[in-house]
Amino acid sequence: MSDTIFALASGAGPCAISVIRVSGPGADPALLRLCGSLPAPRRASLRRIRHPGSRELLDQCLVLRFPGPESFTGEDGFELHIHGGRAVAAGVLGALGLCDGLRLAEPGEFARRAFLNGKLDLTEAEGLADLIEATTSAQRDQALLLAGGRLREQAQDWRSAILGLQAQAEAAIDFSDEGDVPADVWDGFAAAVQNLGDQMKAALADGRRGEVLRNGFTVVLAGAPNAGKSSLMNALARRDIAIVSSIPGTTRDLIEVSFELDGMPVILVDTAGVRDAGDEIEQEGIRRTKARATAADLVLWLTAPDQVEDALVLTDAPVLRIETKSDLRSIESDPKQGFRLSARTGEGVDPLLGLIAERARKALRPEEPALISRERHRIALRDAGDALGRIRSGLPVEVAAEELRIAARALAGIIGLVGPEDVLGEIFSRFCIGK
Repeated sequence: MSDTIFALASGAGPCAISVIRVSGPGADPALLRLCGSLPAPRRASLRRIRHPGSRELLDQCLVLRFPGPESFTGEDGFELHIHGGRAVAAGVLGALGLCDGLRLAEPGEFARRAFLNGKLDLTEAEGLADLIEATTSAQRDQALLLAGGRLREQAQDWRSAILGLQAQAEAAIDFSDEGDVPADVWDGFAAAVQNLGDQMKAALADGRRGEVLRNGFTVVLAGAPNAGKSSLMNALARRDIAIVSSIPGTTRDLIEVSFELDGMPVILVDTAGVRDAGDEIEQEGIRRTKARATAADLVLWLTAPDQVEDALVLTDAPVLRIETKSDLRSIESDPKQGFRLSARTGEGVDPLLGLIAERARKALRPEEPALISRERHRIALRDAGDALGRIRSGLPVEVAAEELRIAARALAGIIGLVGPEDVLGEIFSRFCIGK
């Protein structure tokens, strides 16, 4: 990290104010070249920004200087709050590129430096990434808890308890013949292991609602061709997304739309009509339909009044059977399904949205945020719990001590105390440039 990075940290389009961030050992020299003087730390100062070569005036803006280690990254850095025109941003970025040792930042590089310099742990960095990507209030609340250290604190508590047990186990191994070691050093060990294992098991038994909330509650619209899937998709999303046609097989690929429903993220998926016939392309669409339905949180199985209900089993996911095109059925007739609607007239659409919101809220329980929101967390916690479970099976103390080391290392991986470089690369590459 001997070089100095810079990037536009705000949107690239025309706006009132754009923010450019700089971090690294060359920050102060670069700021001196652009402004002619260094402003006081952590105080907004009005400065003229000039080209380092021609001394052409590029902008007059606010400058905030953050000497390390009291900065976001832990390094010397500064921010330029420039006017938001494209020409202004391009000119200032170009000027920074001419300063010695400065280069454009890669995605997530500011956050990665903050992690490497001990300013963030890995879960806090992930929480910041989730906060940037949050589109609903429920996602925002979960991201704030993660960025605020909720998972870190719990993982640290578990790890500290395990390290204490590890010390007991090693004392029993190494000093059992010495008089100053209490004879009851092993007392309570099994109960403590059991208690920790039960806590981790409870955290894992959350129905993956943290991951579902982060990614979105997925609702798949499925059924035979011309069952009204695309029409219902447009009605639920309140805009034209899918092509509606009376020609069977019009929808051949998955069409997805994300929207907020009662503060929760919902993903609607329109799919190809399920039938035995069809050409090779349509058959691939049907295969994708079945695969998407298998991974769905809720499947809406649609049947039109003129269709025979298909008993085809697509998925183990919850299925809600719906009769569509209710405007084409006579009032006297009984519905084949328990839920009827018409995308054309709007009958039943709002009640269906309410039902989806109810199912999503029951599955996500946003008022009780889950501890785990990523598969990485789940795998590490499962590894720690499995190690504790092996101890409960009655292992010799020497083997139990090794299992405790495995459990402690798994929990350390959640926080980022240990971990392979490729894991760090995968996490920080998902950030936007400038963060």
